[in-house]
Amino acid sequence: ALSFSAMEMAERHRRSSNGREAKAPALALYRAMTSFASPFLHLYLCWRRVRGLEHPVKWQERLGHASLPRPPGETMAAIPVIRHCILMRPSLNILFTTSTVSSYILLQRVLPHAVLCQFVPIDTPYAVENFLSYWRPEAGIFMESELWPNLLLASSRKGMTLALLNARMSIRSFERWMVHIAKPLAAEMLSRFSLIAPLSTKEAVHFQILGASPNVIHYAGNLKYALEAIDDVDAMIIQLKTELSGHCVWIAASTHTGEEDVIASVHKDLRKSFPNVVTIISPRHPERGHQITTKLRQQGFVVAQRSCGDHVASGTDIYVLDSIGELRMLYHISPIAFVGGSLFSGLAGHNLAEAASAGCAVLTGPYIGHFSEMVLELQRLSPVSIQQVSGKDELLSVLQELFGDAERLKIRREAARWASGILANGVITRVWALLDLFVMRVAFGK
Repeated sequence: ALSFSAMEMAERHRRSSNGREAKAPALALYRAMTSFASPFLHLYLCWRRVRGLEHPVKWQERLGHASLPRPPGETMAAIPVIRHCILMRPSLNILFTTSTVSSYILLQRVLPHAVLCQFVPIDTPYAVENFLSYWRPEAGIFMESELWPNLLLASSRKGMTLALLNARMSIRSFERWMVHIAKPLAAEMLSRFSLIAPLSTKEAVHFQILGASPNVIHYAGNLKYALEAIDDVDAMIIQLKTELSGHCVWIAASTHTGEEDVIASVHKDLRKSFPNVVTIISPRHPERGHQITTKLRQQGFVVAQRSCGDHVASGTDIYVLDSIGELRMLYHISPIAFVGGSLFSGLAGHNLAEAASAGCAVLTGPYIGHFSEMVLELQRLSPVSIQQVSGKDELLSVLQELFGDAERLKIRREAARWASGILANGVITRVWALLDLFVMRVAFGK
């Protein structure tokens, strides 16, 4: 998940927070624990850096230290909102924060030029104070499920106007926050938001039960549907499209450990009826690409690997897309997409809107967490826009059906594109209207 904070270029007097600081035991305990853990977290970050899990140069941003000059004065659902903010309020300076190296690399390519990007600080009093004291933001816009007590409450104390967009909370998180000692802390955090835009009515109810005021909860739609056009297509992707012509192609996207074994088994069975089938596997964590490729080759498959610059030849079985930021491009050259992270219990699915928007016939597994809301939204508009499969056997059956019936495949693809387009219509405009009313005018004036 991603958060960004907006800062007005003109210098303004700092506002003191009128909010009352909670006396909740959970808050005191949380602060004490995170303060005590600070030196150990520092060592943990060093260990992660050595393993390549933190940025080799910018890792200290996680401790709140800036590596960018301050101007005077998340993953991807936030990008269209940022562009609209810049369009409507050109004087804004925007700082975008992320927590993962892969997201940071992608953001360097897709963020507007004027937007600053750095890693979010870990949620300790020391790191948060470093971060906020340096950047001095006047408004903070958090995405999805970013409820970090030190960061949120310190931001509020410093007078920031706060919003939570695409707000969601898993059942597991909701149950944890409902525990007696934790609920006052949840209520304290949620009381600091001037705007909460939930993903669904169910999410809105959860936030109200935990203490959010009904007056700040406003539904605007799901920002994950608001996808920007792809302007810059890599030459290798264009070449891949040519290489795949004449093949039966499908993609298994955002796969997790163990799912590749299922996909490989499905491919093996598909090959009996469709000898020219090519399966694209795009692992959720691209760093697993080499491991996946090695294992598939040991099983006898002919595999091409994106990170090695391999090409699809006449006998290629599987293409491993182990790169960052190219999945959406592959959706546009694959007529069928299975969205992974959904085959095994304990997984919670991934974004389905990207595949639907690209005009894929969209499939996913039974374990999709809060993305079940997205499935229902799409199916309400068109029952054939997306389909959940129970496991390997049903996935194989549906793929055989779609590859064997061109007209059915065409109907499924058109339904997915149409339904996602309907759900995307007006989302950014509605979100901006709420941000302007509840955040921008409060923080920066008209």
